[in-house]
Amino acid sequence: MTAIVIIPARYDSTRFPGKPLAPLNGKPLIRHVYENSKKSKLAEDVIVATDSDAIFKTVIEFGGKAVMTSKEHASGTDRIAEVAASFDYDIIVNVQGDEPLIRAEMIDDVIRLLDDKRAAMGTLIKKIEDPEEIFDPNVVKAVFDKEGFAMYFSRAPIPFDRDEFRIQDAGYKIQDKDNRASCIMYHASDIQTSGLLMYKHLGIYSYRRDALLNLAKMEPVELEKTEKLEQLRALVNGFRIKVKETTYETVGVDTPQDLERVKKWLSLSS
Repeated sequence: MTAIVIIPARYDSTRFPGKPLAPLNGKPLIRHVYENSKKSKLAEDVIVATDSDAIFKTVIEFGGKAVMTSKEHASGTDRIAEVAASFDYDIIVNVQGDEPLIRAEMIDDVIRLLDDKRAAMGTLIKKIEDPEEIFDPNVVKAVFDKEGFAMYFSRAPIPFDRDEFRIQDAGYKIQDKDNRASCIMYHASDIQTSGLLMYKHLGIYSYRRDALLNLAKMEPVELEKTEKLEQLRALVNGFRIKVKETTYETVGVDTPQDLERVKKWLSLSS
């Protein structure tokens, strides 16, 4: 099967406008993502999909490939679907434009997941080692069946260990206030996590081309709108997502503070 990496990159990020062009160790952020993606052994090409003239120009100037897309897309999935529709590749890999630490091995892993003909999509998970991540809604958790197919993704801690996560300690104590339920959150360090086996989702996907194009045509589902997780649209509509555990860590850049974290990580690893 043939595969291509498409990197969605928009300029108007709410928390970090112009993020793909932010300098990181002498290069724009998007260049790090592009060059790391080009190291994939299984992807035949890499292209940036953007709605920004400035991003398009930057990618072309450093020798990369880019295409302009509509400014009306609500998500990166919609943006890559527009580009994928004009190509005949069997597999489309979505590498987020704010993942400068993405590794070629991760891209190759999600491509290989689609060797299983039952899978419409592939993605990666990693064992949670930091207790703080368990109750962090920005860290998406995943559960999967014995054959490695995703069962659900959530911003909440799943599975919820009833014995280990005592209700108050776990941060889900419900109080009645003016006849309304309110949730009091507790610090993750208040619980014991030594025996827990939980996984976080890393936001890299492979899609069969037809699956991607069909998903982009579908309306958001209620679970997706509640959790703000696009992959739930796929699960609700019967698309099977195969997952693989990875040992690699990534750091997505959502804010200028995240960019500083990546700079420190790169300096320590160099």
